[in-house]
Amino acid sequence: MDTPDNREAPEAFIDKFRSRWPEWGVAIAFVPAAQRAFGEAWLALLQEFADAAWAGEEAAPGLAKLAWWQDELQGWQRGARRHPLARHLRDRPVDWSAVAQALNGLPATRDQDRAVAAASLAPLAAALAQAEAVAAAPDDRHAAAPAPQQAVDLLVGVLLAERALRRGGREDAEGVLGTWRPAHGAGTRLRRIQAGLLRHRLQAVAAGRQPVPLPAWRLLPLAWRAARG
Repeated sequence: MDTPDNREAPEAFIDKFRSRWPEWGVAIAFVPAAQRAFGEAWLALLQEFADAAWAGEEAAPGLAKLAWWQDELQGWQRGARRHPLARHLRDRPVDWSAVAQALNGLPATRDQDRAVAAASLAPLAAALAQAEAVAAAPDDRHAAAPAPQQAVDLLVGVLLAERALRRGGREDAEGVLGTWRPAHGAGTRLRRIQAGLLRHRLQAVAAGRQPVPLPAWRLLPLAWRAARG
């Protein structure tokens, strides 16, 4: 199994994210400049989690990767670092140990039905929502409090959508869209924009189409509305 070390550049993993989401070349303009490096690295990290949990024909390689990630995040909590993405992420006041612990629920969701998976993903969604709030406003004492339920619900929808794009089909995409109600103003600006892009792709799958990146003329108003909340 690949275990990246400090000799690799974080840009390799960020470029992997950008290649799947070329819309970010435009949408990132709506993210505050001070949050952009963290934001792209964060989304690249979550993409690694989702790939490990839900991609591929066999579960075993992904389980091993998730176990490695748990150990890595615990190291970040202690100030250690192996993965290159830590260069953009580790210094934010995120409770990396809480994120690592919340990854425990991911493996079971590979084959769970949607309702059960939503319940299993709730602790991870809560940990991610709080991490995003803290990273977006590190000096705000309120950001360290448990994430509002609307932000958690948004992340549950995001995670179910990510799973559907990797393992589901048209019916699963329809089901996720039918229950996922992103709340206005929920979550960070970064999260709302990415959720909007994700919903667009899921809508294409639900309509029986191949999901493709949004053209700029459609992307700009979507990102603008999401940024405004």
